[in-house]
Amino acid sequence: MGGWFSAAESERFGKELAAFVLDELSASAAKKESKFSAKAEKALIRADLRVRQFTARERMNFYKKGKLANAFLWALKDGGCPPDYAGQLTEWLTFRL
Repeated sequence: MGGWFSAAESERFGKELAAFVLDELSASAAKKESKFSAKAEKALIRADLRVRQFTARERMNFYKKGKLANAFLWALKDGGCPPDYAGQLTEWLTFRL
């Protein structure tokens, strides 16, 4: 039962994933909309691979998924991501969990 609420690894991964996404997108933020969209799509494909690898090795329940998504959202916001876009990225992540 104690392992069910152990979400430290999920939170760590959420913060790590947010840092990865912010790093990937910050380099292309100044580009035109079409180039940014293409770069963002490629970054999300790489992020999706990381999510699949994480969920393959970590048993996820709804508590851990919630903690991961919350850590991801707040790391994005703290990293300077606009709140609306951070919400969209978090929604993207929750569908993959």
